[in-house]
Amino acid sequence: MSVLQTFLIALGAGTLSVILAVATIRLWDRRKGGRAGIRGLGLLEPAVQPMVFLFRDRMLIDATPSARALLDNVAGATGDWARLDGWISGRFPDAVGALDRLAAQPQQELRGPDGLGTATLRLLAEDLGSGLMRITVADPAAEHAGIIVDSLVLQAMEEELDLLRLSMDQTPMLAWRQDVEDRITWANAAYLQRVEARADGQIAWPLPRLMDVPRPQAGGAAAPRRARLDSGGSVLWYDCHSHRAGDQTMMFALPADAAVRAERSLREFVQTLTKTFADLPAGLAIFDRDRKLQLFNPALIDLTSLSAGFLTARPTLFDFLDQLREARMVPEPKDYRSWRQQMNNLEHAAATGRHVETWSLPGGQTYRVTGRPHPDGAVAFLFEDITSEITLNRKFRAELSLGAMVLDGIDDGLIVFGANGIIKTRNKAYVDIWGKGGSRADHELALWRDAGEAGPGLAALCDRVLGVVGARESGAVVGPDGRLLSWAAARLPGGRLMIRFRLPEAVAPAARLSDLSQDTKPAPDQAQAKAAAG
Repeated sequence: MSVLQTFLIALGAGTLSVILAVATIRLWDRRKGGRAGIRGLGLLEPAVQPMVFLFRDRMLIDATPSARALLDNVAGATGDWARLDGWISGRFPDAVGALDRLAAQPQQELRGPDGLGTATLRLLAEDLGSGLMRITVADPAAEHAGIIVDSLVLQAMEEELDLLRLSMDQTPMLAWRQDVEDRITWANAAYLQRVEARADGQIAWPLPRLMDVPRPQAGGAAAPRRARLDSGGSVLWYDCHSHRAGDQTMMFALPADAAVRAERSLREFVQTLTKTFADLPAGLAIFDRDRKLQLFNPALIDLTSLSAGFLTARPTLFDFLDQLREARMVPEPKDYRSWRQQMNNLEHAAATGRHVETWSLPGGQTYRVTGRPHPDGAVAFLFEDITSEITLNRKFRAELSLGAMVLDGIDDGLIVFGANGIIKTRNKAYVDIWGKGGSRADHELALWRDAGEAGPGLAALCDRVLGVVGARESGAVVGPDGRLLSWAAARLPGGRLMIRFRLPEAVAPAARLSDLSQDTKPAPDQAQAKAAAG
């Protein structure tokens, strides 16, 4: 073989070796680079590492990174054992508070139930001897599959999770979750604090139920219910709400202490008013904005003759008035339609402003009915028996009428002035002599001066009415018709003054002004009257 052939063979073999080497290197780099790129995109290892906890006598001695991260994110309980017990209780109901029971068995496997989002979770508890216990939590569905996680999506989910966890831990309301057997599988920080306060700082799963809340119906929410919680010798009140979420029930207890105190104050205030109204002689009936009876006093029963059972049933206003009509405790109407219209007018007038009516009942009683509006559309009615008052007023008016008739039957003209100069009364004879003047003393003085003749007697009369010191108590004046009139003044109780005018021919020999008052002087005779008038 020649040298040239040997050279060409060597060159071809070297070139082929270089090509193969370069191809091998590029293929290796491509695989390595591709794997690195996939990792850069966020692909996890094909095999997902399970969470493994290793305990010795309830003390955590070792754990995988994912297991330690789980314990760091479980809040509320104190100690790794209690935290893991609480986390397991929320996801494996069969193991609620059962870490001690699991530790007493050589090996036990649990699976998460449906409806909690943990149906694929598997828990394996193994007794390794010498007080060692290994607990493994894994997701079998993800053991042989990689999971692509976008970093921004993961960050947003973590931020939202932190926000929700912080919100639930800082809220003053109690929140917890119960399973189908009413075992608590999750609770927020406020609930855990109440449990710690009751258990002297020790929390053990399953958590105790602090209050009894009704279970909602399937597919709905139960009506809110108020429940009490005894805490350190004091009573706390909560408005409890419950909602179904699959096989679980979410419970929310909102603090209601302020509302309870307000309701208690309102009840005490109403009781005070009720006791006060119970002593009133007038009947009281208060109707709310829907015109249902809300409050009444015992006097209403006595005045209306309605039964206590009917009133306590909270009848409407018109049912109440209908019962009064049947009991003949309202004015007898001409017909039902007019009576109904009258009651509508009464309700409208009472709702818009103060309204007063007087009812003359068929039985002879007289009631005063007062209607007044109250806040929030309510209306109150006050029933007063004024029969005695009406009877007294009628009797008083009759006596006044009789007195007026007696005064009008006297031939002498009489007029009475009050202490303030207001005319109290005058009889018919006085009006026939002087006419009907004004209502004050100065009006009458002007009438006397205009109608009569000036003279010493008229001046003395005016001085006496005006209260001039040393004024005479009697005298004579010339009347409007030119006849001579004798007058006499008599002081009456209360600072009143009565002036009596008499025609001279009407004066009897035995008549004296002392018949009217012991403080007056005798009236002059006819000759003296003429002399005084002259």
